[in-house]
Order: sequence, then structure tokens, then C-alpha cells
Amino acid sequence: MISSLRGRVLHLDAESVVIDVGGVGFAVAVTPQLAREFHVGDEIVIHTTLIVREDALSLYGFREREELVVFGQLLGVSGVGPKSALGVLSSLTVAQIASAVAAEDDAPFRRVSGIGPKTAKLIVVQLAGKLHAVAAAATGVAGTSAPALSSQVVAALVALGWNERVSTEAVSTVLAESDETASVPALLKLALAHLGPARAEQPRG
Repeated sequence: MISSLRGRVLHLDAESVVIDVGGVGFAVAVTPQLAREFHVGDEIVIHTTLIVREDALSLYGFREREELVVFGQLLGVSGVGPKSALGVLSSLTVAQIASAVAAEDDAPFRRVSGIGPKTAKLIVVQLAGKLHAVAAAATGVAGTSAPALSSQVVAALVALGWNERVSTEAVSTVLAESDETASVPALLKLALAHLGPARAEQPRG
């Protein structure tokens, strides 16, 4: 298993990068966001996973290890292949994925190209309870202060489509009634319950 690569960028495009490691060029599929961070000649280190198929050996790479872990979790969902999993991580951060799963909200996944309604629901169901640790590592939740928790949950609600003012009020209410050491996913779930079943159709602001 090729779990990481360190080397010089030889070539890149919108969805892949070729890395020279000891004279061998490795082609690695990456998200468009990560590809935009690189330049030819850069010395880089990325976390990778090798996907073995009958007709191909394909490397997928990520800046953060938490993204690699979530990529692997997504591959375990029925109907999600490497390209679809990479598409999810191209559209959503690790924190946003964890928040949507914790809130049992498949809407963010349905907005990802190549992910249909059935697969989006399966992502939420099959990843339930599996992303707390990786989300905490990605966002530094452990030991986070109440204000920091509040801002992260508000950001997650806004990403899910709620108005910022409404989100802030909801988070303030549930945070006042919760332990300050509660996690972002737990507070997000409480905030969504407080907001009620109606989704945010109002403009963000």
C-alpha cells in the first residue's frame, strides 16, 4: 500500500498531479481545490491510497490525513466508488460531511455531482457514528471553547442552508443548555432539533 508520497511536482491539471519520487513519476488523482494549491516544481507531501482494479492501479491523494480517512469511509458505502468519494470531498469539507451525517441530512450529498438521492441517504445511514473522531481531529474540537464551538456550529448550519442570524440564535440557545465540552456534531443536532423540521428557505444573511 502506498500511504504517502514526498516529491517534486512534475505536472498537474485540474484533477491530478504527477509527483517525481526518486526518479519515478506517480500520477495521483486529487480534488480541484488541492490541485490549485500546487505548482510545477513544488516539493510536496500528500497522503495517498491505492485503489486496485482489474484494469488499473489508481492513486488518490489528500493534503490532510482526515480527508484520507473519510475517503476510505465513503468507499465503504454501497454505490460509492473512488470518483464519487473524491467528488464528495471536492464539494464538502470533513467537518461539513460529519455535520451532515450527524444531523441525518442527506441534502449536501445530493448536491454533489454523481450522487443520487438513494446514495446520499445511504451515506448518512452507513456513516452514522463513524466520523466523530476524524471530525474532531480535523477541527480541533477536543478542548474547544464555547465561542469556538458556537462559531463552528453556526458555520455548519449556514452551509446547510440556514440564515446566519437564525443559526446564531439557535446555537446560543442550545449552547446555554448544554455542556461546554459538547462536540460540534452533538450541538449541531440539538440546534437542528431546536430549529424544527422546516428547512431554511429564507435568504442567507
